[in-house]
Amino acid sequence: MREIVFDTETTGLNPAGGDRIVEIGCVEMFNRVETGREYHAYFHPERPMPSEAEAVHGLSDRFLSDKPLFRDKAQELIDFLGDAPLVAHNAGFDFGFLNRELERCGRNPICLSRMVCTLVLARTRHPGAKHSLDALCSRFGVDRSQRVKHGALLDAQLLVQVYIELTGGRQIGLGLITDVSSTAGWAPTAPIDRPVREARPHFASDEEIARHRAFIARLKQPLWERFLPAA
Repeated sequence: MREIVFDTETTGLNPAGGDRIVEIGCVEMFNRVETGREYHAYFHPERPMPSEAEAVHGLSDRFLSDKPLFRDKAQELIDFLGDAPLVAHNAGFDFGFLNRELERCGRNPICLSRMVCTLVLARTRHPGAKHSLDALCSRFGVDRSQRVKHGALLDAQLLVQVYIELTGGRQIGLGLITDVSSTAGWAPTAPIDRPVREARPHFASDEEIARHRAFIARLKQPLWERFLPAA
C-alpha cells in the first residue's frame, strides 16, 4: 500500500485567520518501506513572518522572498500525493492548512478520510506518556540529532520511522518480505538456512517425579489441603 508521510511549517497556528504554509515535506512509502521518492518545497506566504514562528522553524522573510507561491506549485504537489493515505503528526493541524491553501487557489480539498494521525496512534498505544515528535523519537530510538529547528522534510523523515514503530515495526506480519518489485530497489536480507531441530522433551522423568513427591511429603499443613474434599 502506498502512503505519504508529510509535515508543514507555517506562519502561525490559524489558517482561517490568514496564516499560511511556508514549507511542506513529503516522503513516499510502499508497504511501510521508504521508496526514496520525496517532495519538498518552500512557499512565499504573501504576508510577513511573525518572529514567534520564525523562532520555531528559522524561515525568514528574506529567505522566503524569492520562493514560489503555493498556487504555482499546487498541481505538482497534488500529483505527488495522488490518492494515497496521508500520515502526519497532529494531522488535523496540517490538513487544515493544506486544505485552506488548496481552497485559496480553487482546488478541491483533500478528503479527511485519507488522514492518518500519528498523535492519535501514540495516545492510544502509550496513554499518559509524552507524545511530541521529539518524545516519540526518544521512545523508539530514532536519531533526531539534526533537528535543531523544525523543518518539514526532516520532520517527515523522522515521522516515517516513528510511524513504522507505532504500526508494528518493519515486519508487521512477523514474516520476511518476498515481493519487493514495487519498493524502488529495496531488497530484504536473504533467508538464513538453518538445520531443523528435533522437538525437545517437555515432560518430567520418573526420577524427577519421585523427588517431587518426596519433597511434597515433607511439607507441614500445605495450603492446598484446605481446599481438598473431606475424606
